[in-house]
Amino acid sequence: MIEPFNHLSAVALPLARSNVDTDQIIPARYLQKPRAEDFGAWLFNDVREGPDGNPNADIPLLRPEYRDAKIVVAERNFGCGSSREHAVWALYDYGIRAALAPSFGDIFATNATKNGLLPVVLPAHVIAKMIADLYVRPGTRIAVDLPSQTVVAPDGAVHRFDVDPFVKRCLREGLDEIGYTLTYAAEIEAFEARHARDDA
Repeated sequence: MIEPFNHLSAVALPLARSNVDTDQIIPARYLQKPRAEDFGAWLFNDVREGPDGNPNADIPLLRPEYRDAKIVVAERNFGCGSSREHAVWALYDYGIRAALAPSFGDIFATNATKNGLLPVVLPAHVIAKMIADLYVRPGTRIAVDLPSQTVVAPDGAVHRFDVDPFVKRCLREGLDEIGYTLTYAAEIEAFEARHARDDA
């Protein structure tokens, strides 16, 4: 089971760079850690700071205004690169529950939904406006409503997004793949009973 996702209103973290890959999200040297570890501690570990040691302006994770963020707003192709599920674990363990971008790495998006993190695809110009607003007003909240499939941007504009019905059901009910299968436990047991009788 995963934490159900229905409504979220939270501080959003802007990422003003495209092609943020899974190695940037969590470096490869942490991939041998057991799942019980807090992967959120290593989120953006190697890109949190710039060469001068100050917080990275493109990934302002260390700025206090963004430390309570539960939403990421990124440019195109977020989560590209290797297929490591650990990237989603790092975001989720940090507290991120939704990511908004014009596009995502395909495997990242699949891993996200299986772990209770909602990837939302919105037009590039909408995302660009959100990122600009979040930099101007750090700590601004965004609202994501899965039942109505809408996002309320920092400027109050409402944007609709598409989501696969199966993914939507699993996220709303907090079902991982095993949990979804168990919703058919009665039907499975009935089938097995019929099969046993037929073989008798």
